[in-house]
Amino acid sequence: MASLFLLFLLLLLLPCALLILLYFFVRPRPIKIPIKDRHVFITGGSSGIGLALARQATLDGARVSILARNPNKLEDARASIRQSTGADVAVFSADVRDADAVRHAIEKAGPVDVLICNHGVFAAQKLESQDLEAAKFMIDVNLTGTINLIKAALPGMKNRGDRGPASIAMISSQAGQVGVYGYAAYSASKFGLRGLGESLQQELIGDNIHVSLIFPPETDTPGQSQDLKTRPELCNIIVASSSPMKPDEVAAVTLNGIKSGTFSVACNFDGVMLSVATAELLKDGTYKKNRNRCRAVICLQIIWAKTIGEAPKDVKYCVRQSK
Repeated sequence: MASLFLLFLLLLLLPCALLILLYFFVRPRPIKIPIKDRHVFITGGSSGIGLALARQATLDGARVSILARNPNKLEDARASIRQSTGADVAVFSADVRDADAVRHAIEKAGPVDVLICNHGVFAAQKLESQDLEAAKFMIDVNLTGTINLIKAALPGMKNRGDRGPASIAMISSQAGQVGVYGYAAYSASKFGLRGLGESLQQELIGDNIHVSLIFPPETDTPGQSQDLKTRPELCNIIVASSSPMKPDEVAAVTLNGIKSGTFSVACNFDGVMLSVATAELLKDGTYKKNRNRCRAVICLQIIWAKTIGEAPKDVKYCVRQSK
């Protein structure tokens, strides 16, 4: 009887011991990516989240460069940052779709330590009704433009010497975690950033360059204000279920995620739940964190499945109301 009890204990304790041993082998080391006295290059930096990022990074002691298309808005942003921080930033006018213009701006700005790809465009409309050029424009700016920037910045980032770990951060969206009615092309462009980010993390980790994906909810920006005027009513119903954020709030979460080398950065509670509900077990997860996510994912996916199941009823209701 005693031998059976000892065998039972052995069978019970051995897996536990192996799991503990595995945890100590696979847990990632804490990462600290400094901002102070480093070059932070931010696209879409003339307004909204980009401007808030530039302001906060400047206050953190970074040397900041911002890029956008409109020269006048860039100068307004520079004046605003100077007034609120007492420091100057470098400004560069370029369209992210133009690889040569982007490369020239990066070369002029100098080697980048932290690249924040914040630019983005969106227009809510059913794909069937949306002009093909409008859909292509979103993909060209949001996805191809990001690739142009990263390719331009990588040579300098890889040759930065002993200046510590570097970072590439991409501002995605909660529409890059789950598809949203009326945002088919936009969601496709933002989902593409996740594949880009996961691949880059594998390609660049040997160069001590870390990748972060940021998933903000609807944010009070000039672009969002314009979108409100034209998007379908069902979009308003869906988006109303997520709490909006201010640009400064998103910027603070983003910079904290960059500094800690976090791969997947949710900006609010809804975003955290989306990460779990969509089984987003990404590169920054420790064993313990992913184990807990696995436990929660079953419950949350049941809830999410019910939510998705209710969506067709909402669509049918809106169609009937529009007739």
